Amino acid sequence: QVQLVESGGGLVQAGGSLRLSCAASGRTFSTYVMGWFRQAPGKEREFVAHCSRGGTYTNYADSVKGRFTISRDNAKNTGYLQMNSLKPEDTAVYFCAAKFTSSSYARRRENEYDYWGQGTQVTVSS
Repeated sequence: QVQLVESGGGLVQAGGSLRLSCAASGRTFSTYVMGWFRQAPGKEREFVAHCSRGGTYTNYADSVKGRFTISRDNAKNTGYLQMNSLKPEDTAVYFCAAKFTSSSYARRRENEYDYWGQGTQVTVSS
């Protein structure tokens, strides 16, 4: 198993940047693919980005493509989500997720992940 803890959320003005971190503990992080999801008030949780085990293959939701970058440092057991050009509609609780697999298939659905963090709040003011 792996435990995930997100950090790095906060309040930022539109156009600003934040970097979220996802610290993993437990089983070897490099054996998991990683994803980021978000949930805005009153809305369902939605896919943001996916990253393969080695970080080579990435996949993004259309709404964040070109602005967000997912990455990971397996030596540090940490995943990241760099968020640039933030918009008020990016306001949400952001969750990282992981699945033990050797496949680099881009998992975009919640039920494709086995482990979740508790989330970190991102608020973008206009």
